Amino acid sequence: MAPPPASTRPSKKADLAVAVISLALAIYLTGGLWAAPTQRAIDVNSGDQALFEWLLGLGAHALTHGENPLLTTWLNAPDGVNLAVNTSITAYAVVFAPVTIWLGPAVAFTVILTLNLAATAYCWFWLFRRCLPGTTALGAAVGGIFCGFAPALVSHANAHLNWTAQWLVPLMIGTVVRLGQRRRWIRDGIILGLLIAACFSIAAEQLFFTALAGVVFVAVWAVTRRAQARAMATPVLKGLAVAAGVSGVLLAYPLWLHFAGPYGYHGTGFDAKIHSEDLAAYGTWPVRSLAGALGLNVNLAPNPTEENSFFGLPLLLLSLVAYGVLRRVSDRALVRALAVTGVVFAVLSLGPQLRWWGSLTSIPMPAALLVKLPVFNAALPSRLALVVAPVVGALLALLVSRLRALPGPRWVWVAGLVAALLPLVPTPLLVRDRPPVPHFISSGTWEQYVSDRGVLVSVPIANDLVPDGQRWQADALARSAGDRGPVFRIPAGFFLGPGGPDGTGRIGPIPTYTQTLLEDVAKTGYAPPITDAERARVRADLKYWGAEAVVLADDVQGAHWETHQPALLEVMKRLLGEPQRVDDVWLWQL
Repeated sequence: MAPPPASTRPSKKADLAVAVISLALAIYLTGGLWAAPTQRAIDVNSGDQALFEWLLGLGAHALTHGENPLLTTWLNAPDGVNLAVNTSITAYAVVFAPVTIWLGPAVAFTVILTLNLAATAYCWFWLFRRCLPGTTALGAAVGGIFCGFAPALVSHANAHLNWTAQWLVPLMIGTVVRLGQRRRWIRDGIILGLLIAACFSIAAEQLFFTALAGVVFVAVWAVTRRAQARAMATPVLKGLAVAAGVSGVLLAYPLWLHFAGPYGYHGTGFDAKIHSEDLAAYGTWPVRSLAGALGLNVNLAPNPTEENSFFGLPLLLLSLVAYGVLRRVSDRALVRALAVTGVVFAVLSLGPQLRWWGSLTSIPMPAALLVKLPVFNAALPSRLALVVAPVVGALLALLVSRLRALPGPRWVWVAGLVAALLPLVPTPLLVRDRPPVPHFISSGTWEQYVSDRGVLVSVPIANDLVPDGQRWQADALARSAGDRGPVFRIPAGFFLGPGGPDGTGRIGPIPTYTQTLLEDVAKTGYAPPITDAERARVRADLKYWGAEAVVLADDVQGAHWETHQPALLEVMKRLLGEPQRVDDVWLWQL
């Protein structure tokens, strides 16, 4: 790959136009949150949103208090959590700490999500315009905006601050390309090392996929362009060595914590057969799209946040045709390397066994050879399809840029592009109202009943299904980051930790009797009779946690089902007796 010729060099007007369009589309997509950031949540994934808000609050607090942001006892008291084996987003937590402190974790979350989408579209445009030979501004814009708002990105915009940070990928690729084109391998190596460290902090799995895709692409490209590959090898390898040194220094401690630190695990604990892409999903349309709004989508993903392909049959057909014609009118080595990379990752995304129209077949797939290997066992196969979207975006950029050189009438190609892309135009993310953080927490009234770093137990116990208690703590952490006031700890919580089968991970700690009881009551609305033995088990759990107070809010919300606050109040009375009414919560002082 080479810089574009002078006649096609980027213009500031095109850059500005794409930046504005990308930001406008991102705001359009996240508009439901912007209407009331502190009172709304992503409808299908409020649990992950609460987790990321908590990580932002923790990061701001750690920054202003000089604490370790990767190993903490604020969560899962008294044991703590190793956040290096979680998606810690430490880089975001530090950079956006002023927003978190000033406006709160919910606003910071919405800002980052919106900027992720806009920056991803713009950065892919930037890469295509500068690194794909002969690409026009229009072609790069079409390809970049597709990448930024591809079905997978829209799906992960349902609260995934990590996977929507795809803007890092084109920046890393562009830096590697510069290494082979310029003599500034030290400077560019340092930049690449910083980008690698940031990507590991925000989305380590994404960094792994990018490295794998880079190896596949370069291997295929170098076979045809051997002389050019040899000429680029020395500066690229020098720059990569510098990048490895810079990122190695920055990531030495996080990597040690990740692989050898306390509360670690091996593998995610998620079933690779479930979290594999359905082959039919590649030809179907996603939920949050114009086609989905018309009821033309098919639910083939394990959950609404994992529609990692869902390109629709028209775009698949257009991509195949584009590959055929671009081999004749564009850089053949580049097009072939793109196609092979896309096919390899599409096949690997299908997981260890082929799934077709929702049914698992007995047909083994190549990924079966990888899912048990270290590092590979920590990645979900279906997410490998995220590599395919930029490949399609690059083909679109090249196709639009070569419209005049394509065989047949131009209107046929334009009609094909419209037919392929129009059904995929995203529709705004669904949001729902959520209860505000209780005034008891936000006003600091809790400080009269729980000491600094004391344990406050929310009812039900916070986890991924009922995350309110963790969200309360996020608010307290953010406020403490600003005024250096006290903060309470909480038991359990939403995180990944040890405890799964065969040394794998699991969500949260192994549930205690109290956690299981209260979650069942919240979900079913049934308050069972309580015996003295059960009261003793609950008090033993509270003692183990070091609890100083138990709190039940008037409005409790589950991530995926309606909760039953009256039943929770009744069962807590049977367990701990009559509560005090303090501000807007029910409180049991221990």
